[in-house]
Amino acid sequence: MIHVLIVEDDPMVAKFNRVFLEKVSGFTVAGEVNDTTTAWAFLENNDVDLILLDIYMANTNGLDMLVELRNAGITVDVIVITAANDYPSIQRALHYGAVDYLIKPFNFERFKKALLKYRQKFDLMNGGKGVRQEELDVFLLNDHRQDVNPLNLPKGLTTLTLGRIARQIINWEQDAFSAAEIADVTGISRVSISKYLKYLVGLDILKVEASYQVTGRPLHRYQLNPESMNMIHSLVADEKS
Repeated sequence: MIHVLIVEDDPMVAKFNRVFLEKVSGFTVAGEVNDTTTAWAFLENNDVDLILLDIYMANTNGLDMLVELRNAGITVDVIVITAANDYPSIQRALHYGAVDYLIKPFNFERFKKALLKYRQKFDLMNGGKGVRQEELDVFLLNDHRQDVNPLNLPKGLTTLTLGRIARQIINWEQDAFSAAEIADVTGISRVSISKYLKYLVGLDILKVEASYQVTGRPLHRYQLNPESMNMIHSLVADEKS
C-alpha cells in the first residue's frame, strides 16, 4: 500500500484529492495537512511514500518545501497539484524531482493517470530485484512504443494473446487458477495457455504450485505475484492498443 500525505490549504480541493485518491487501488491517505510546517512534523512521525503538494498556501510555499526535502536528502516522492502554471514553477518542481505536475482544475482521469503511473514506478523500484532496461525506459524515456515488444517474447508468443491472458489473470486477483480455467474463458487452447503461463512464471509475475491427482498427473495452479500487478496491467494496455 502506498501511503500518501495531502498538503493543501483549500478544504474543498483537499477533499476532492482525498476522494479521488480513495478511488484508485493501492493508495491510502496517511494524513491531510494545510501547510508545510505541519507537513514536516507529520513526516517526522509517520511513514509517507508520496506527497500531493500544493504550491501557494497561506504563509507557505510548497516548492520551497520540495527544495528543502531534496537538500535534506529526503527521497519521499512528490506530485505537485497547483494552480501555478508559470514556466519557472514547473521547471523548479521538475528540477527538484517532482514525479508529476497537475494544474488545477484537473479531472479525475488525469489524476488517476498520474497515480497509476506512479504506482507502476513504485512497484518497479520496490520489487526487490533487478530492473530491465525496457522497464526503466517507460519512466526515463516515456517509452510506450507499440511496435516494440517490451518483454522480448519467445518465438510463437504474441503480445495480443498475452494481453488477453493477462486480462483474465487480473480478474482472478489473488486467487489461484489453472491453465484450463483461463482456456475456458478465452477460447485459447490449454496447450497455448500453458506456454504463456510458463513464460510469466519465468518473469516472476506468476507463482506456480503443482499438486498430483489420482491419475498421478500434476495439476499446476498459478497465482499472481502482488508485486507484479503493474506488469499485468501494462500487458492489458498493450492488448488494447
